Amino acid sequence: MVDDAVVVRRLVMDALTIDPELEVVGTAENGRIALDRIPRLRPDVIVLDIEMPVMGGLETLVNVRRAYPRLPVIVFASNTRPGAEATLDALWLGANDYVTKSTAETPAAAVRHIHAELVPRIKALCVDVLTHGAAATDSFAPNPPVRRRSTLRTIDERGLLDRSRRSAGTPPGLSRPPVKVLALGASTGGPNALGTILQSLPADFPVPVVIVQHMPPLFTRFLAERLSAKSRLEIVEARDGDMLLAGRALIAPGDWHMTVERGAADVFVRLDQSPPVNSCRPSVDTLFRSVADVFGPCALAVILTGMGQDGLRGCERVAWARGQVLAQDEGSSVVWGMPGIVARNGIAERVLPIDELSAEIVQRVQSGRAPRARAA
Repeated sequence: MVDDAVVVRRLVMDALTIDPELEVVGTAENGRIALDRIPRLRPDVIVLDIEMPVMGGLETLVNVRRAYPRLPVIVFASNTRPGAEATLDALWLGANDYVTKSTAETPAAAVRHIHAELVPRIKALCVDVLTHGAAATDSFAPNPPVRRRSTLRTIDERGLLDRSRRSAGTPPGLSRPPVKVLALGASTGGPNALGTILQSLPADFPVPVVIVQHMPPLFTRFLAERLSAKSRLEIVEARDGDMLLAGRALIAPGDWHMTVERGAADVFVRLDQSPPVNSCRPSVDTLFRSVADVFGPCALAVILTGMGQDGLRGCERVAWARGQVLAQDEGSSVVWGMPGIVARNGIAERVLPIDELSAEIVQRVQSGRAPRARAA
């Protein structure tokens, strides 16, 4: 645990030591001290504050990534504009996940917040250590790991077409209707995965994009700005009533569910604060279900890296509507929770590394479309 505030270090230690599977092996009040202690303490994960004297979190992260590319890092940031911007900087620099600091009025409430937010993330990032022991994923091995590629490539190759896909899928030999919307859902590791996909889509991408990334308010607006700067598409945080337009991506704002709704002539988004779904707001399930209901077989849903199972029911709904579902593979996912459960349930038509998903998306969106007329 690396944080310059002794009170914060104590709260985090109290929150983590509640769990018998976790041990805080050491603390440091700045990045320089942390870098000195890492080789001796050999932690399985680092919880890293961003704003610190001597050596701040971002500089520390760069040094950790250089020396220990496999060591999971969770950023501990304030829920403010500077904190949100610094958190996104950290994610681009290789942080695996982040947790916002508690604003609770009592130490006991702060401990409960930290425990609820931080413990599941630590366990998700260290699942191999908890299951097989530290030797299974030693972050201090001299050579970086070979990225695992999921052996689950297509549902047809593994015979995983369940009864819902058999009854709802496109019969063999018949062409699919053209894709009219791309829906993306992500959580842990999602900002970088979204960046990889969106910056690879062409400027003339012919369908609208709708996105749920699990993030709190304020963070999603800055995420949209960062992604838009790296992409040839227009990417914005959605507002209630925004129309879906080809070549524009709408990101659900933090703490708001986003759905799509068909009007007299157009499709637009609706935002609401109904109860969380899968403990999430925005929820991937909520968006994907509405996409399936509005676009039916013309929907393409892609489930990306993330913790938990948000998106499973939404992907099922897309499949029932004869739409298409893709999932990110295990080897390129920070956490293979969300795409993994979709893949294991036989819902994803293809399970691909993140660097292959963009080409697959473009191919499916362009399939069946008439070629564009060329200027004389």
